Amino acid sequence: MNILVTGATGLIGSALMSRLASTGHHCLPLRRGAAVGNEPGPIWNPESGLIRLETAGPLEAVIHLAGENIAQRWTAAAKARIRSSRVDATRLLCEALTRLPQPPRVVVCASATGYYGDRGDEVLAEDSSPGQGFLAEVCQSWEAATEPARLCGMRVVHLRVGIVLARRGGALAKMLPAFRLGLGGRLGTGRQFWSWICLEDLIRVIELALGEESLNGAVNAVSPAAVTNTQFTHALAQAIGRPALLPMPAIAVKLLLGEMGREALLGSARVRPARLIESGFVFRFPELGAALNHTLGSPDS
Repeated sequence: MNILVTGATGLIGSALMSRLASTGHHCLPLRRGAAVGNEPGPIWNPESGLIRLETAGPLEAVIHLAGENIAQRWTAAAKARIRSSRVDATRLLCEALTRLPQPPRVVVCASATGYYGDRGDEVLAEDSSPGQGFLAEVCQSWEAATEPARLCGMRVVHLRVGIVLARRGGALAKMLPAFRLGLGGRLGTGRQFWSWICLEDLIRVIELALGEESLNGAVNAVSPAAVTNTQFTHALAQAIGRPALLPMPAIAVKLLLGEMGREALLGSARVRPARLIESGFVFRFPELGAALNHTLGSPDS
């Protein structure tokens, strides 16, 4: 397949590009550019509205992963960047795809389990209602921004991704230094559910979404075994052979990280990958302990 990938240099994108190329696909990164010039390949600049896809050739699929990192204090400016990098950029891309002489058959677009908001112990499947809060609102608008592609006849898959376990990036990489010093511990009460997925399984989910015609709309890209924050921190400490004895009270999380800490770290989302299970997808790492041991023991993770 001839596949266009946004966010190709990020944690997920770089692993995905390598995997797809190794299985015979032709992958093109959608690079950022300041203006239309003589640059080879497709370029875009979501902030200015620039996008040029003509040089990509006939596209069979698009994988859209680009977006501002949410792991920062959510000032008004940061929230505007987060929203625009997902909603406005997705709309720009999808509208451009509809103008191609031969639009792609499928668009796989990242979303997030933040769609569900803070829901306590409730088990959340793809047909569960959206939640409230900044992340939930962004995810709803993010998914809605693909509507031009859907109306044009493209199959659109929204991958609601949880915490991605990878050693070289993402949430786990940020947690590891403290835990290796024996300074890790639960956040707040530790009763909030964290939904997660091993990077290797996430890449396989994206491959499934590319080829499985029955998959469209929302797909929860998480392991079937969501855990509480207490369970997560204990499993991580065990995986690296360190204690996890220093909890951080909820008030400290809120003071240090503000709204981001309250929603992303203290919020609870017990997400079930119902559609993946129905499709027959088999997770290689469905349990957290094995997933952490694999991730932390792999030099490519």
